[in-house]
Amino acid sequence: MTDIAARRTGLHSRTGGPSDGEDHLLEQLLGWSLVVVLALLTTQLGLF
Repeated sequence: MTDIAARRTGLHSRTGGPSDGEDHLLEQLLGWSLVVVLALLTTQLGLF
């Protein structure tokens, strides 16, 4: 497929990086939840 044909059909390769879609808020919430869980775990185990 040529470059022009790829642009016309709207095909884009996904690289696995961050997207500009609607999942941005969900990713942020899940990331901060993971941080909080790890912080609670390390304090309960006495690592800090």
